[in-house]
Amino acid sequence: MLEIREFFARLPEFVCPELFATEIEGFARIENIWDILKRIQAGFTTKYVKPQILGHVEEGAFLRGSDIYIGKGSVVEAGAMVCGPAIIGDNVEIRHGAFVRGHVIIGNGAVVGHSSEVVRSVFLPGAKAPHFNYVGDSILGSGVNLGAGTKLSNLKNDGSNVRTRIGEHVVDTGIRKFGAILGDNCLLGCNSVTNPGTIMEPNCMVYPCASVQGHFAAGSIIKLRQNIETAISQKI
Repeated sequence: MLEIREFFARLPEFVCPELFATEIEGFARIENIWDILKRIQAGFTTKYVKPQILGHVEEGAFLRGSDIYIGKGSVVEAGAMVCGPAIIGDNVEIRHGAFVRGHVIIGNGAVVGHSSEVVRSVFLPGAKAPHFNYVGDSILGSGVNLGAGTKLSNLKNDGSNVRTRIGEHVVDTGIRKFGAILGDNCLLGCNSVTNPGTIMEPNCMVYPCASVQGHFAAGSIIKLRQNIETAISQKI
């Protein structure tokens, strides 16, 4: 599996680069890429947020909590809700009907769109969850785009720790809530679903309506094959 800096090439531009440091005081050392999520779940955003509103919050938008940073040129549209702790970089769009539930760090130029919900997650610069998406306990690399209705499922039905396959090995990640880690420029088609613990290296493509899980090498194309039959009604 690739190193973190090969998953995410634009880390130097990220609004909070400390998150990806191998070692930082008060948080576990990063041994595996999902340890970044452990830091978010352990309160990283609470510790590093410096509350300030530099962007534009439209009338009718809702900010809950004082622990929210919104960068220059960013817009929170009417009807959106942002709950702290949250760190939102520059030129970000939080569109009408979006729900940022807290413990979220959103990089410059990213988009959280209409009816999209985000919690305990990280968006690298330019990542987009533009409409009808669920992003829970996940990391979206730069240039990632989620098609309409795409969901990053983060919890198993039985509530046990998420396990993921790396090569020939199945690994217990040690965390109950783990959605997906998507490397730079991954593209997920409309109504696709990533099951808990999905890891995609950069430049993967998922076709619409596919349900995926596990670890995918860089440049993988994941398709759902189906047989469609057409018949003419005798009543016509």
